Order: sequence, then C-alpha cells, then structure tokens
Amino acid sequence: MKKDLLKLLDLSKEDITKILNVADQMKYNQKHGLTHNYLAGKTLAMIFEKNSTRTRVSFETGMYQLGGHALFLSGKESQIGRGEPIEDTARVLSRYCDGIMIRTFGQEEVETLAKYASIPVINGLTDFAHPCQVLADLMTVREHKTRLEGLKLCFIGDGNNMANSLIVGGLKCGMDVSVACPEGYDPDLKVLDFAKTVSGPKFSLVRTPQEAAVDADVIFTDVWASMGQEGEKALREKAFAGYQVNDALMALAHPGCMVQHCLPAHRGEEITAEVFEAHAGEIFDEAENRLHAQKAVMYLLMGEDRA
Repeated sequence: MKKDLLKLLDLSKEDITKILNVADQMKYNQKHGLTHNYLAGKTLAMIFEKNSTRTRVSFETGMYQLGGHALFLSGKESQIGRGEPIEDTARVLSRYCDGIMIRTFGQEEVETLAKYASIPVINGLTDFAHPCQVLADLMTVREHKTRLEGLKLCFIGDGNNMANSLIVGGLKCGMDVSVACPEGYDPDLKVLDFAKTVSGPKFSLVRTPQEAAVDADVIFTDVWASMGQEGEKALREKAFAGYQVNDALMALAHPGCMVQHCLPAHRGEEITAEVFEAHAGEIFDEAENRLHAQKAVMYLLMGEDRA
C-alpha cells in the first residue's frame, strides 16, 4: 500500500480489501475492550480548512484509542490560513509529527502536501474525493451483506466527491455501479474515464433515479448543496427536484436494499424522513465505521503491520 491515502484511484482492490479487513479487526478490538495501542507515542496533525463533526471526532478518537495523539489545526488559527505555502507546512509538520490528515477544498492541495511531506498524508475530504468516508461505506455494506462482489450500488444526487469515490471504490471491489445525476452535475471526468476501463462490473450514468435504482442492493445519497455551495441552494433545489430517496424509489430496488447517507442529512430533500428512519441503523453503522476504517488507515500508514 502507498504511504499516503489521497484518493481511491490510487489503491488496488487488494489495498482496499486489506484496509477493510484491518478495520474489521479494529472494530472487534474496540468492542471487546482489547488493547490495540499500535500507535503509542505517535502524533497526527489534523488540518481543517473545512469544518467537520464526524471527521474530527473519528480521527481524534481513533488516534487516542490507538495510543497516539491528534493535533487540531484550523485554517484560521494556523499559518496555512495566513498564506504560508502548503509546501512549507508539509515540511514543518514532517519534522514534528508522524502523519497528516487534511480536510480541504482542492485535491491539488492534498497532492502537493503529500509531495513535500516525508510522513503519510491522509485525505479527510476534498471537493474531488472522500476516500475515508467511502472506505467506511464499503465496510458497512460488507458487514450487512457479507460481500461486495456482485452487488449493485446505486447513487442518487450530485456527482460530487461522494459520487466520485463511490464509483471508484465500488467498481474496484467488483460491484455494479449506477449513478443518477441531473445534466450538468455529473461526476468528474477522470472518474468517468476510469469507469470506462473497468472490465467485469458494469457502470451506468443515467438521468432518472428510477432507472438507477432498479434492483439495487444499496442506495446512497448526499445533500444537494455541499459545503461551500450554499449560494447555489435555490438553483440546486430546482435541478435536483425528483432526485429523492423515498418509498416509491425503494420499491424499485432489490428486496432488503440498504440505504446509506454520509451525513448530515436534509430530511425532505434528498431523502424522506420515513426512509431515513427506516434505515437509521444502517446509516449510523456507516457513521460509526468512519472510526474503525480510519484507524485501519492510520495503522497501516503510520504503524507496523501487526493487526
């Protein structure tokens, strides 16, 4: 496995499977009170240029459970927020810490950070990719369905970082992937080009949620306006009218279809309150698994392979 986790495009199926297997072990250890302080004495620098609940709490808690320490660095309070080049931040933090997690806007910022850092870099979210979230998603689907290979993954909504990473992660794990987006809101071209190269699993990009949801084993959705897109709210509400996960859409899916949402959820917009509550157990398993999947990533990147 590479020394960084920047995007799922960089990982092989074997890499993803290894992370998921270690995440399962991390979850078992935590649930059974087994000591797993594999990162004792190590420090993770956490750079947040985008606010977060789940990312900060899960990484910080995960480092504590692994015996290490996490440092919170907000864009406003660090020199990076005052214009220090990301190259210099990378080299300074590499002298102090054992790993860096960054949650920011541009993917190029994460790639530059990794280029100049001599320690592992983890992408906590960019506008292009959300690899940690999708690793937790795949972990959750595998827990509930016992496998990934041969299942149909459906995504309804904006072709954003979640769609990009779900397409890549799903196809690499042998899942058929169907995505429904309004015209003008498609996933990134690099991701669509990747999907064309995949042999075996099938990929489709369609304009109607109903077509995408037919025979789905798991349906994903996300908010219509992500962080930084608040000014487009009215425009997006119009564009995404009808792109809702509701009872009628679920009726088209495979019996026993799961629902996943990376949260926060806007009930009554991308998902109805009824569907959300009916699948709340799965959705909050997904949220919890951010902790375990990220602990696996940190361990594999920052520790010795002893799990």
